[in-house]
Amino acid sequence: MTPKKEIVGGPVVIDGRTLSLSRAVRAGDCVYLTGQIPMKDGAPMTTGTIEEQTEAVLDDIQATLALAGCQLTDVVKAMVWVQDRADFPGFNEVYGRYFPSEPPARSCVVSDLLVDCRVEVEVIAYHPLPDRNA
Repeated sequence: MTPKKEIVGGPVVIDGRTLSLSRAVRAGDCVYLTGQIPMKDGAPMTTGTIEEQTEAVLDDIQATLALAGCQLTDVVKAMVWVQDRADFPGFNEVYGRYFPSEPPARSCVVSDLLVDCRVEVEVIAYHPLPDRNA
């Protein structure tokens, strides 16, 4: 039997607008998170250092993973967008604290689409569901 897709977490609301995307989706043993930008009090974090914004993003990712029964150690792939190439060392230092051993595979690109924030991170986690036939 093919597992059903399960929406994880409530709707994504930014500046009072409900966006047409899911926070995360579980499909079988994999959990796919929407790209996360740094948020503070329900609004995009448009100030702060790359380190502060990266911490905000990874804290939110950790919280969303928990809603799906996952942890950062379950992340197998991360896709990263930074606004400025010069921000990569600061991003990488913080990222390394969240993934200190056996880090996920990762891609990182510079994107001028990040107008209001300095970083966006999207992850895929693998966390097998309990065997329901056992």
